[in-house]
Amino acid sequence: MSTASRVATHIPVAHPATGAATSLLHAYAPGARFLATPRRTLLAHGPARPVPHGTQPVDQRVSAALAEAADAGQETPVVMGAIPFDHTAPAALSVPATLRTAPPLASDPLIALPSAGVDSPDWHIRPVPEPEVYAKGVASAVERMWRGEFSKVVLARTLELTSPAPLDVPAMLQRLARRDPSGYTFALPTGPGRTLIGASPELLVSRRGRQVVANPLAGSSPRSDDLAEDVRRAAALLESAKDLHEHAVVVDAVHQALAPHCAGMTVPPRPTLIRTATMWHLSTTVTGTLTDPDISALTLACALHPTPAVCGTPTATARGVLTETEPFDRGYFTGMVGWGDAHGDGEWVVTIRCAEAEERMLRLYAGAGIVAASEPEAETAETAAKFRTFLSAVGAEL
Repeated sequence: MSTASRVATHIPVAHPATGAATSLLHAYAPGARFLATPRRTLLAHGPARPVPHGTQPVDQRVSAALAEAADAGQETPVVMGAIPFDHTAPAALSVPATLRTAPPLASDPLIALPSAGVDSPDWHIRPVPEPEVYAKGVASAVERMWRGEFSKVVLARTLELTSPAPLDVPAMLQRLARRDPSGYTFALPTGPGRTLIGASPELLVSRRGRQVVANPLAGSSPRSDDLAEDVRRAAALLESAKDLHEHAVVVDAVHQALAPHCAGMTVPPRPTLIRTATMWHLSTTVTGTLTDPDISALTLACALHPTPAVCGTPTATARGVLTETEPFDRGYFTGMVGWGDAHGDGEWVVTIRCAEAEERMLRLYAGAGIVAASEPEAETAETAAKFRTFLSAVGAEL
């Protein structure tokens, strides 16, 4: 059996071999489904069985689709795809006919080789909304928080990038994957000619047997190219009262959502730091053991989503505020991407640091958690820093 093999039960990952993971990265083409996580690299090709939209919860529809695929003779079916921020909206989920797997990208020495240079087109960049308008939205939200209407809201903004030439999505994926090979890199079709592509740092939830892991991130600071300044920013983030409070709210929400399903949960009392190429994030790894082995990773993900890290709190009020404030539909941004199998195992990731690609246009998304101590200029700068993940992959600058 080759290292990049067809899927088998529970998606076992073959022993590390040089080039196994990067070969799947190189084999990606638009229309395929690519997902790289710290545990494995997945690439699906060929005809897929879509998960239909309907009134049933999405996890129930996925379970039915996996059962139908098994009844049709598929030995070990797996679902892959994306779920929108509004998970009652149509999702882009399917059960692929063939799935190749490999070890994580970070374990493949060839991932350290540089990707091809960025062939930067003459991008036309249109902010939606303009940064000044976004800052005013932040200020308005802060004022309402001081009046006691809600505690937190996550406000996003977008950049629309238009290229004079057709987009090279595989080249973008290469650069994203090589820039942060330890994260969650994905490229998934969301409609005819449309691709959701990104490199998220945040695991919503994973399940392996009865073991559950969630890794909420909240509280961020931009990286610096100067080493001393970069270390100073990391240390300041660990001591920031505003960011520690924002993080604690999210961790508590994750704990409360998982607690009814788990025993022996472990929730560290203080966060640690994780870094991407452009950002520092406060991070807490929450673990637990399922009391009911029949609860799937996707069912847990739906119980968690949306966390205060992508919506706010109280959830219903925050949803209303972001709907009033954001002049666009989030679509798949701050939804989830991932995979799951018929046994309930899977990994579901928060869809951030992403873009939707179609023909000659990219729409990039970035958001910031707004609390009563937030400053409009700082939050606007934070979203600009988060855009850098994708802007660097396409050779564009704000």
